Amino acid sequence: MEETNIPSNIPLAERMRPSSLDDFIGQEHLVGKGAVFRNYIDSGKIPSIIFWGPPGVGKTTLANIISKTLKRPFYALSAIQAGVKEIREIILLAQEYVSNIHSYGNPILFIDEIHRFSKSQQDSLLGAVEKGIITLIGATTENPSFEVISALLSRSQVYILKSLQKQDLIAIITQAMEKDSYLKTKKIEIEEYEALIRISGGDARKLLNIFDLVVNAENANDIIKINNDKVMLIAQQNLALYDKGGEQHYDIISAFIKSIRGSDPNAALYWLARMIKGGENPEFIARRLLILASEDIGNANPTAFVMANNCFQAVQVIGWPESGIILSQTVAYLATAQKSNTAVDSLSKAMELVDKHGDLAVPIYLRNAPSLLMKELGYGKKYAYSHQFENNFAPQEYMPEAISGKKIFIPGNNKREQELRAYLQFLWKEKYNY
Repeated sequence: MEETNIPSNIPLAERMRPSSLDDFIGQEHLVGKGAVFRNYIDSGKIPSIIFWGPPGVGKTTLANIISKTLKRPFYALSAIQAGVKEIREIILLAQEYVSNIHSYGNPILFIDEIHRFSKSQQDSLLGAVEKGIITLIGATTENPSFEVISALLSRSQVYILKSLQKQDLIAIITQAMEKDSYLKTKKIEIEEYEALIRISGGDARKLLNIFDLVVNAENANDIIKINNDKVMLIAQQNLALYDKGGEQHYDIISAFIKSIRGSDPNAALYWLARMIKGGENPEFIARRLLILASEDIGNANPTAFVMANNCFQAVQVIGWPESGIILSQTVAYLATAQKSNTAVDSLSKAMELVDKHGDLAVPIYLRNAPSLLMKELGYGKKYAYSHQFENNFAPQEYMPEAISGKKIFIPGNNKREQELRAYLQFLWKEKYNY
Protein backbone atom coordinates (compact mmCIF):
# COMPACT_ATOMS: atom_id res chain seq x y z
CA MET A 1 0.00 0.00 0.00
CA GLU A 2 1.37 3.38 -0.92
CA GLU A 3 2.02 5.87 1.80
CA THR A 4 -0.65 8.57 2.09
CA ASN A 5 -1.99 11.18 4.45
CA ILE A 6 -5.55 10.33 3.45
CA PRO A 7 -7.36 7.88 5.75
CA SER A 8 -8.26 4.63 4.00
CA ASN A 9 -11.89 3.60 3.60
CA ILE A 10 -10.84 0.11 4.65
CA PRO A 11 -11.06 -0.29 8.45
CA LEU A 12 -7.72 -0.46 10.23
CA ALA A 13 -8.50 -3.94 11.56
CA GLU A 14 -8.86 -5.20 7.99
CA ARG A 15 -5.78 -3.34 6.77
CA MET A 16 -3.76 -4.94 9.56
CA ARG A 17 -5.08 -8.50 9.16
CA PRO A 18 -1.90 -10.68 9.21
CA SER A 19 -1.11 -12.75 6.12
CA SER A 20 1.47 -14.98 7.79
CA LEU A 21 2.07 -16.58 11.17
CA ASP A 22 5.12 -14.35 11.64
CA ASP A 23 2.85 -11.29 11.83
CA PHE A 24 0.19 -13.01 13.95
CA ILE A 25 0.07 -11.83 17.58
CA GLY A 26 -1.31 -13.99 20.40
CA GLN A 27 -2.36 -17.67 20.61
CA GLU A 28 1.21 -18.79 21.24
CA HIS A 29 -0.09 -22.22 22.31
CA LEU A 30 -1.22 -22.72 18.69
CA VAL A 31 1.16 -20.70 16.53
CA GLY A 32 4.35 -20.46 18.59
CA LYS A 33 7.54 -22.30 17.70
CA GLY A 34 6.86 -26.05 17.64
CA ALA A 35 3.14 -25.54 18.23
CA VAL A 36 0.44 -27.44 16.39
CA PHE A 37 -0.28 -24.93 13.61
CA ARG A 38 3.37 -24.42 12.81
CA ASN A 39 3.63 -28.18 12.41
CA TYR A 40 0.49 -28.38 10.26
CA ILE A 41 1.75 -25.73 7.87
CA ASP A 42 5.28 -27.17 7.74
CA SER A 43 3.87 -30.60 6.86
CA GLY A 44 1.40 -29.20 4.33
CA LYS A 45 -1.38 -31.30 5.84
CA ILE A 46 -4.26 -29.95 7.91
CA PRO A 47 -7.38 -31.66 9.30
CA SER A 48 -10.84 -30.17 9.50
CA ILE A 49 -10.89 -27.76 12.42
CA ILE A 50 -13.31 -25.99 14.74
CA PHE A 51 -11.91 -22.79 16.27
CA TRP A 52 -13.66 -21.95 19.55
CA GLY A 53 -13.01 -18.59 21.17
CA PRO A 54 -14.32 -15.06 21.85
CA PRO A 55 -14.65 -12.45 19.10
CA GLY A 56 -11.59 -10.77 17.62
CA VAL A 57 -8.91 -13.25 18.73
CA GLY A 58 -7.83 -14.49 15.29
CA LYS A 59 -10.18 -17.29 14.18
CA THR A 60 -10.82 -15.88 10.69
CA THR A 61 -7.24 -14.67 10.34
CA LEU A 62 -5.79 -18.11 11.10
CA ALA A 63 -8.08 -19.69 8.50
CA ASN A 64 -6.85 -17.19 5.89
CA ILE A 65 -3.21 -17.73 6.82
CA ILE A 66 -3.59 -21.50 6.50
CA SER A 67 -5.15 -21.16 3.06
CA LYS A 68 -2.57 -18.68 1.75
CA THR A 69 0.42 -20.55 3.15
CA LEU A 70 -0.73 -23.92 1.81
CA LYS A 71 -1.89 -22.33 -1.47
CA ARG A 72 -5.32 -23.91 -1.26
CA PRO A 73 -8.55 -22.50 -2.77
CA PHE A 74 -10.41 -20.73 -0.01
CA TYR A 75 -14.18 -20.38 0.26
CA ALA A 76 -15.84 -18.45 3.09
CA LEU A 77 -19.43 -18.48 4.27
CA SER A 78 -21.17 -16.75 7.14
CA ALA A 79 -23.69 -18.96 8.92
CA ILE A 80 -25.90 -15.89 9.35
CA GLN A 81 -26.36 -15.44 5.60
CA ALA A 82 -25.68 -18.82 3.97
CA GLY A 83 -27.79 -21.97 3.75
CA VAL A 84 -27.70 -25.49 2.31
CA LYS A 85 -27.88 -24.13 -1.26
CA GLU A 86 -24.69 -22.10 -0.85
CA ILE A 87 -22.92 -25.04 0.81
CA ARG A 88 -23.80 -27.37 -2.08
CA GLU A 89 -22.59 -24.84 -4.66
CA ILE A 90 -19.20 -24.61 -2.96
CA ILE A 91 -18.94 -28.40 -2.61
CA LEU A 92 -19.53 -28.73 -6.39
CA LEU A 93 -16.75 -26.22 -7.06
CA ALA A 94 -14.46 -28.10 -4.68
CA GLN A 95 -15.25 -31.41 -6.41
CA GLU A 96 -14.22 -29.93 -9.77
CA TYR A 97 -10.96 -28.71 -8.24
CA VAL A 98 -10.15 -32.02 -6.55
CA SER A 99 -10.89 -33.97 -9.76
CA ASN A 100 -8.06 -32.08 -11.49
CA ILE A 101 -5.12 -34.46 -11.24
CA HIS A 102 -2.70 -31.52 -11.30
CA SER A 103 -4.21 -30.08 -8.14
CA TYR A 104 -2.52 -30.61 -4.79
CA GLY A 105 -4.55 -30.45 -1.60
CA ASN A 106 -8.29 -29.97 -1.30
CA PRO A 107 -10.01 -26.57 -0.93
CA ILE A 108 -10.69 -25.01 2.45
CA LEU A 109 -14.23 -24.01 3.39
CA PHE A 110 -14.33 -21.50 6.23
CA ILE A 111 -17.67 -21.07 8.01
CA ASP A 112 -17.92 -18.17 10.44
CA GLU A 113 -20.34 -18.58 13.37
CA ILE A 114 -20.90 -22.22 12.50
CA HIS A 115 -22.97 -22.62 15.68
CA ARG A 116 -25.74 -20.71 13.92
CA PHE A 117 -26.12 -23.46 11.31
CA SER A 118 -29.09 -25.75 11.85
CA LYS A 119 -28.64 -29.54 12.11
CA SER A 120 -29.64 -30.02 8.48
CA GLN A 121 -27.16 -27.37 7.33
CA GLN A 122 -24.37 -29.02 9.32
CA ASP A 123 -25.43 -32.45 8.00
CA SER A 124 -24.96 -31.16 4.44
CA LEU A 125 -21.22 -30.77 5.13
CA LEU A 126 -20.59 -34.32 6.36
CA GLY A 127 -20.16 -36.13 3.06
CA ALA A 128 -17.70 -33.60 1.65
CA VAL A 129 -15.65 -33.60 4.85
CA GLU A 130 -15.58 -37.41 5.05
CA LYS A 131 -14.53 -37.85 1.41
CA GLY A 132 -11.85 -35.16 1.65
CA ILE A 133 -13.52 -32.93 -0.93
CA ILE A 134 -13.12 -30.00 1.46
CA THR A 135 -11.20 -29.21 4.59
CA LEU A 136 -13.63 -27.53 6.94
CA ILE A 137 -12.58 -24.72 9.24
CA GLY A 138 -15.43 -23.54 11.45
CA ALA A 139 -15.34 -20.61 13.86
CA THR A 140 -17.62 -20.33 16.87
CA THR A 141 -17.94 -18.25 20.02
CA GLU A 142 -20.17 -20.95 21.57
CA ASN A 143 -19.21 -24.29 23.10
CA PRO A 144 -19.03 -26.63 20.07
CA SER A 145 -20.01 -29.59 22.25
CA PHE A 146 -23.51 -28.10 22.40
CA GLU A 147 -23.70 -26.22 19.11
CA VAL A 148 -22.02 -28.51 16.56
CA ILE A 149 -23.52 -31.90 15.68
CA SER A 150 -21.56 -34.86 17.05
CA ALA A 151 -20.95 -36.40 13.60
CA LEU A 152 -19.23 -33.23 12.40
CA LEU A 153 -17.44 -32.73 15.69
CA SER A 154 -15.97 -36.25 15.58
CA ARG A 155 -14.50 -35.50 12.14
CA SER A 156 -12.84 -32.26 13.26
CA GLN A 157 -10.18 -31.14 15.67
CA VAL A 158 -11.34 -28.51 18.17
CA TYR A 159 -8.87 -25.79 19.14
CA ILE A 160 -9.55 -23.16 21.80
CA LEU A 161 -8.42 -19.61 21.12
CA LYS A 162 -7.86 -17.52 24.23
CA SER A 163 -8.74 -13.90 24.94
CA LEU A 164 -5.87 -11.61 24.06
CA GLN A 165 -3.83 -10.37 27.01
CA LYS A 166 -2.73 -6.80 27.70
CA GLN A 167 0.73 -7.34 26.22
CA ASP A 168 -0.82 -8.81 23.06
CA LEU A 169 -3.13 -5.82 22.61
CA ILE A 170 -0.31 -3.32 23.11
CA ALA A 171 1.80 -5.26 20.58
CA ILE A 172 -1.07 -5.10 18.06
CA ILE A 173 -1.29 -1.29 18.39
CA THR A 174 2.49 -0.97 18.09
CA GLN A 175 2.48 -3.16 14.99
CA ALA A 176 -0.25 -0.99 13.43
CA MET A 177 1.69 2.23 14.06
CA GLU A 178 4.84 0.72 12.53
CA LYS A 179 3.34 -1.04 9.51
CA ASP A 180 0.12 0.68 8.43
CA SER A 181 0.90 3.05 5.56
CA TYR A 182 -1.47 5.75 6.87
CA LEU A 183 -0.58 5.55 10.57
CA LYS A 184 3.15 5.66 9.75
CA THR A 185 2.65 9.23 8.52
CA LYS A 186 1.27 10.32 11.92
CA LYS A 187 3.08 11.47 15.05
CA ILE A 188 1.31 9.41 17.71
CA GLU A 189 2.12 9.39 21.41
CA ILE A 190 0.17 6.94 23.56
CA GLU A 191 0.20 8.18 27.14
CA GLU A 192 -2.25 5.59 28.52
CA TYR A 193 -3.46 2.24 27.20
CA GLU A 194 -6.04 1.33 29.85
CA ALA A 195 -9.17 2.73 28.15
CA LEU A 196 -8.26 1.24 24.77
CA ILE A 197 -7.74 -2.16 26.34
CA ARG A 198 -10.87 -1.97 28.52
CA ILE A 199 -13.14 -1.00 25.62
CA SER A 200 -11.66 -3.68 23.36
CA GLY A 201 -12.57 -6.46 25.80
CA GLY A 202 -9.68 -8.49 24.37
CA ASP A 203 -11.04 -8.10 20.81
CA ALA A 204 -8.24 -7.08 18.41
CA ARG A 205 -10.67 -5.94 15.72
CA LYS A 206 -12.49 -3.63 18.12
CA LEU A 207 -9.19 -2.38 19.56
CA LEU A 208 -7.83 -1.34 16.16
CA ASN A 209 -11.03 0.28 15.00
CA ILE A 210 -11.42 2.47 18.12
CA PHE A 211 -7.70 3.32 17.87
CA ASP A 212 -8.32 4.38 14.26
CA LEU A 213 -11.26 6.56 15.36
CA VAL A 214 -9.16 8.30 18.00
CA VAL A 215 -6.32 8.98 15.58
CA ASN A 216 -8.65 10.35 12.88
CA ALA A 217 -10.41 12.64 15.37
CA GLU A 218 -7.24 14.73 15.71
CA ASN A 219 -5.85 17.52 13.51
CA ALA A 220 -3.64 15.89 10.89
CA ASN A 221 -0.71 18.29 11.49
CA ASP A 222 -0.54 17.90 15.26
CA ILE A 223 1.14 15.37 17.47
CA ILE A 224 -1.64 12.99 18.44
CA LYS A 225 -1.58 12.32 22.15
CA ILE A 226 -3.81 9.48 23.29
CA ASN A 227 -4.97 9.14 26.89
CA ASN A 228 -7.86 7.46 28.70
CA ASP A 229 -10.15 10.52 28.80
CA LYS A 230 -9.79 11.16 25.08
CA VAL A 231 -10.44 7.50 24.22
CA MET A 232 -13.58 7.33 26.38
CA LEU A 233 -14.97 10.58 24.95
CA ILE A 234 -14.52 9.44 21.35
CA ALA A 235 -15.72 5.91 22.09
CA GLN A 236 -18.97 7.18 23.61
CA GLN A 237 -19.57 9.37 20.58
CA ASN A 238 -18.88 6.66 18.01
CA LEU A 239 -19.40 3.18 19.48
CA ALA A 240 -22.49 1.50 20.84
CA LEU A 241 -21.90 0.86 24.54
CA TYR A 242 -22.96 -2.75 24.26
CA ASP A 243 -20.41 -5.33 23.24
CA LYS A 244 -21.92 -8.79 22.97
CA GLY A 245 -18.50 -10.34 23.34
CA GLY A 246 -17.07 -8.17 26.09
CA GLU A 247 -17.63 -6.76 29.57
CA GLN A 248 -20.94 -5.04 28.76
CA HIS A 249 -22.29 -8.38 27.57
CA TYR A 250 -21.80 -9.91 31.02
CA ASP A 251 -22.81 -6.83 33.00
CA ILE A 252 -26.10 -6.36 31.15
CA ILE A 253 -27.13 -10.01 31.22
CA SER A 254 -26.38 -9.95 34.97
CA ALA A 255 -28.61 -6.89 35.49
CA PHE A 256 -31.28 -8.51 33.30
CA ILE A 257 -31.40 -11.76 35.29
CA LYS A 258 -31.31 -9.96 38.64
CA SER A 259 -34.20 -7.71 37.57
CA ILE A 260 -36.35 -10.75 36.74
CA ARG A 261 -35.32 -12.48 39.98
CA GLY A 262 -36.26 -9.28 41.81
CA SER A 263 -39.74 -9.27 40.17
CA ASP A 264 -39.17 -5.96 38.37
CA PRO A 265 -40.61 -6.32 34.84
CA ASN A 266 -39.83 -2.68 33.96
CA ALA A 267 -36.11 -3.02 34.57
CA ALA A 268 -36.06 -6.48 32.98
CA LEU A 269 -37.63 -5.17 29.78
CA TYR A 270 -35.24 -2.21 29.70
CA TRP A 271 -32.19 -4.51 29.85
CA LEU A 272 -33.82 -6.76 27.25
CA ALA A 273 -34.13 -3.74 24.94
CA ARG A 274 -30.45 -2.90 25.52
CA MET A 275 -29.47 -6.39 24.40
CA ILE A 276 -31.75 -6.28 21.37
CA LYS A 277 -30.31 -2.91 20.33
CA GLY A 278 -26.82 -4.32 20.76
CA GLY A 279 -27.53 -7.23 18.42
CA GLU A 280 -27.30 -9.93 21.09
CA ASN A 281 -28.00 -13.50 19.97
CA PRO A 282 -31.68 -14.18 20.86
CA GLU A 283 -30.84 -17.82 21.64
CA PHE A 284 -28.38 -16.65 24.30
CA ILE A 285 -31.09 -14.56 25.99
CA ALA A 286 -33.67 -17.36 25.76
CA ARG A 287 -31.19 -19.90 27.15
CA ARG A 288 -30.62 -17.74 30.23
CA LEU A 289 -34.40 -17.38 30.71
CA LEU A 290 -34.72 -21.16 30.61
CA ILE A 291 -32.15 -21.52 33.39
CA LEU A 292 -33.78 -18.75 35.44
CA ALA A 293 -37.23 -20.34 35.13
CA SER A 294 -35.95 -23.38 37.01
CA GLU A 295 -33.38 -21.69 39.25
CA ASP A 296 -35.44 -18.75 40.51
CA ILE A 297 -39.08 -19.77 39.97
CA GLY A 298 -39.22 -23.55 39.90
CA ASN A 299 -42.29 -25.17 41.40
CA ALA A 300 -43.61 -21.85 42.65
CA ASN A 301 -44.95 -21.64 39.09
CA PRO A 302 -44.07 -24.68 36.92
CA THR A 303 -45.66 -23.01 33.89
CA ALA A 304 -42.73 -20.57 33.88
CA PHE A 305 -40.41 -23.34 32.74
CA VAL A 306 -42.85 -24.35 29.99
CA MET A 307 -43.03 -20.72 28.84
CA ALA A 308 -39.24 -20.35 28.84
CA ASN A 309 -38.73 -23.63 26.98
CA ASN A 310 -41.26 -22.68 24.32
CA CYS A 311 -39.59 -19.28 24.02
CA PHE A 312 -36.19 -20.93 23.50
CA GLN A 313 -37.58 -23.22 20.79
CA ALA A 314 -39.39 -20.33 19.09
CA VAL A 315 -36.39 -18.01 18.81
CA GLN A 316 -34.37 -20.83 17.23
CA VAL A 317 -36.60 -20.60 14.16
CA ILE A 318 -37.55 -16.91 14.30
CA GLY A 319 -34.95 -14.15 14.02
CA TRP A 320 -34.90 -10.48 14.84
CA PRO A 321 -37.02 -8.42 15.10
CA GLU A 322 -39.92 -10.84 15.76
CA SER A 323 -37.97 -12.78 18.41
CA GLY A 324 -38.08 -9.61 20.50
CA ILE A 325 -41.84 -9.92 20.88
CA ILE A 326 -41.58 -13.52 22.09
CA LEU A 327 -38.80 -12.63 24.49
CA SER A 328 -40.75 -9.61 25.79
CA GLN A 329 -43.80 -11.75 26.58
CA THR A 330 -41.69 -14.37 28.35
CA VAL A 331 -39.64 -11.81 30.31
CA ALA A 332 -42.80 -10.09 31.59
CA TYR A 333 -44.27 -13.44 32.65
CA LEU A 334 -41.13 -14.61 34.46
CA ALA A 335 -40.59 -11.25 36.17
CA THR A 336 -44.14 -11.26 37.58
CA ALA A 337 -44.19 -14.95 38.57
CA GLN A 338 -43.85 -16.06 42.21
CA LYS A 339 -40.26 -16.93 43.00
CA SER A 340 -38.55 -19.91 44.62
CA ASN A 341 -34.98 -21.21 44.58
CA THR A 342 -35.96 -24.55 46.12
CA ALA A 343 -34.55 -26.46 43.14
CA VAL A 344 -31.09 -24.96 43.71
CA ASP A 345 -31.13 -25.42 47.48
CA SER A 346 -32.42 -28.99 47.23
CA LEU A 347 -29.77 -30.04 44.73
CA SER A 348 -27.07 -28.38 46.85
CA LYS A 349 -28.17 -30.33 49.96
CA ALA A 350 -28.28 -33.58 47.99
CA MET A 351 -24.79 -32.98 46.57
CA GLU A 352 -23.44 -32.28 50.07
CA LEU A 353 -24.83 -35.62 51.27
CA VAL A 354 -23.15 -37.43 48.37
CA ASP A 355 -19.84 -35.66 49.07
CA LYS A 356 -20.06 -36.50 52.77
CA HIS A 357 -21.22 -40.12 52.58
CA GLY A 358 -19.90 -41.29 49.23
CA ASP A 359 -21.52 -44.02 47.14
CA LEU A 360 -23.96 -45.56 49.62
CA ALA A 361 -25.51 -48.87 48.60
CA VAL A 362 -29.04 -48.94 47.22
CA PRO A 363 -31.37 -50.76 49.68
CA ILE A 364 -31.80 -54.30 48.35
CA TYR A 365 -35.60 -54.07 48.09
CA LEU A 366 -35.27 -51.03 45.80
CA ARG A 367 -32.87 -52.73 43.39
CA ASN A 368 -33.74 -53.93 39.92
CA ALA A 369 -33.97 -57.72 39.51
CA PRO A 370 -33.64 -58.56 35.79
CA SER A 371 -32.23 -62.06 36.37
CA LEU A 372 -33.26 -65.14 38.36
CA LEU A 373 -30.06 -64.99 40.41
CA MET A 374 -30.78 -61.44 41.50
CA LYS A 375 -34.29 -62.44 42.54
CA GLU A 376 -32.88 -65.33 44.55
CA LEU A 377 -30.52 -62.87 46.26
CA GLY A 378 -33.51 -60.81 47.39
CA TYR A 379 -33.27 -57.95 44.89
CA GLY A 380 -36.62 -56.15 44.80
CA LYS A 381 -38.12 -58.39 47.49
CA LYS A 382 -40.47 -56.69 49.98
CA TYR A 383 -40.73 -53.58 47.80
CA ALA A 384 -44.08 -51.91 48.51
CA TYR A 385 -45.78 -50.81 45.27
CA SER A 386 -47.25 -47.40 46.15
CA HIS A 387 -50.35 -47.71 43.97
CA GLN A 388 -51.55 -50.71 45.97
CA PHE A 389 -51.91 -48.59 49.11
CA GLU A 390 -54.33 -45.94 50.33
CA ASN A 391 -53.68 -42.52 48.78
CA ASN A 392 -51.23 -44.28 46.44
CA PHE A 393 -48.61 -44.02 49.14
CA ALA A 394 -46.47 -46.65 50.88
CA PRO A 395 -44.44 -45.26 53.84
CA GLN A 396 -41.29 -47.29 53.24
CA GLU A 397 -37.67 -46.14 53.42
CA TYR A 398 -36.20 -44.97 50.10
CA MET A 399 -32.92 -43.53 51.38
CA PRO A 400 -29.79 -45.58 52.11
CA GLU A 401 -29.80 -46.60 55.78
CA ALA A 402 -26.90 -44.30 56.73
CA ILE A 403 -28.87 -41.17 55.79
CA SER A 404 -32.38 -42.33 56.62
CA GLY A 405 -34.64 -39.41 57.53
CA LYS A 406 -32.41 -36.71 56.00
CA LYS A 407 -34.57 -33.87 54.67
CA ILE A 408 -33.39 -32.37 51.37
CA PHE A 409 -36.48 -30.85 49.81
CA ILE A 410 -37.85 -27.92 51.82
CA PRO A 411 -40.76 -26.14 50.08
CA GLY A 412 -40.61 -22.35 49.88
CA ASN A 413 -43.05 -19.84 51.34
CA ASN A 414 -44.95 -19.03 48.15
CA LYS A 415 -48.58 -20.10 47.83
CA ARG A 416 -48.06 -23.16 45.67
CA GLU A 417 -45.18 -24.57 47.70
CA GLN A 418 -47.12 -24.03 50.91
CA GLU A 419 -49.71 -26.36 49.39
CA LEU A 420 -46.93 -28.83 48.64
CA ARG A 421 -45.74 -28.55 52.23
CA ALA A 422 -49.24 -29.40 53.54
CA TYR A 423 -49.45 -32.41 51.20
CA LEU A 424 -46.05 -33.71 52.33
CA GLN A 425 -47.03 -33.24 55.98
CA PHE A 426 -50.09 -35.36 55.29
CA LEU A 427 -48.04 -38.14 53.68
CA TRP A 428 -45.00 -38.14 55.97
CA LYS A 429 -46.60 -37.59 59.36
CA GLU A 430 -43.78 -39.25 61.26
CA LYS A 431 -40.65 -39.43 59.13
CA TYR A 432 -40.18 -35.80 58.08
CA ASN A 433 -41.11 -32.70 60.03
CA TYR A 434 -42.50 -30.47 57.30
